[in-house]
Amino acid sequence: MVTYIEAATAPLKNTGAIRLYGPEDFAGMRKACQLTARCLDELVPMVKPGVTTDAIDRFVFEFGMDNGALPATLNYRGYTRSVCTSINHVVCHGIPNDKPLREGDIVNIDVTYVLDGWHGDSSRMYPVGEIKRAAERLLEVTYECLMRGIAAVRPGARTGAIGEAIQTYAEAERCSVVRDFCGHGVGRLFHDSPNILHYGRANEGPELKEGMIFTIEPMINLGRPHVKVLSDGWTAVTRDRSLTAQYEHAVGVTAAGCEIFTLSPGGFDRPGLPPLKG
Repeated sequence: MVTYIEAATAPLKNTGAIRLYGPEDFAGMRKACQLTARCLDELVPMVKPGVTTDAIDRFVFEFGMDNGALPATLNYRGYTRSVCTSINHVVCHGIPNDKPLREGDIVNIDVTYVLDGWHGDSSRMYPVGEIKRAAERLLEVTYECLMRGIAAVRPGARTGAIGEAIQTYAEAERCSVVRDFCGHGVGRLFHDSPNILHYGRANEGPELKEGMIFTIEPMINLGRPHVKVLSDGWTAVTRDRSLTAQYEHAVGVTAAGCEIFTLSPGGFDRPGLPPLKG
């Protein structure tokens, strides 16, 4: 049984109930998410061969401090960094270190800022110098998966419609969808109900209602979908060491469909890929 609750009266913990937010809440999310999107924009010229993910981590922390925001990942369940940096076959939760990025790498940078109590959560893929066509194609497919998932969001649809849209496209492109991680409710809490699966059937899952806020963040592999978590307890990698990619937006369900809170102010939603036409 799915329970929906007005966010204003809900306790500040994940009870399994799905929060429905109002216009003032959407305004708060807009502000936090745009700060995250601005940070991701600033990283576009910074990501290049020779730069360390430690340097990216420091930038994300300082950018947050300069704008009155805290990185949500810092000291979250023992995680000690301000950002996740996932390179090549790392699916998610890659930990920044002092190893330089290399020409041809692809890296996902996942930033969440807490601003005035709201969590702005987004990630993008960045090419490091010139990348191989197979990697570029994976980025294109993954971005398209994200946008097809978002296009399925509207009141009355079910969360399964998001997953079906993503899975159908990814598998038609001979890629696979990671099942071990999913999107999630977000807002006053970093991770909240419902879980947003990136696979499934359109008639499955909770009904989408106006006021819901969550992330859509498909992880797409060139190889098989299976992953494993390394001994650090965080870093998830593809079992077959195939390339993997992820794009993430935070969205809110509106009467007409949805609002993407984390759109790039500079038009860099898909760094390193050809500009969108139109």
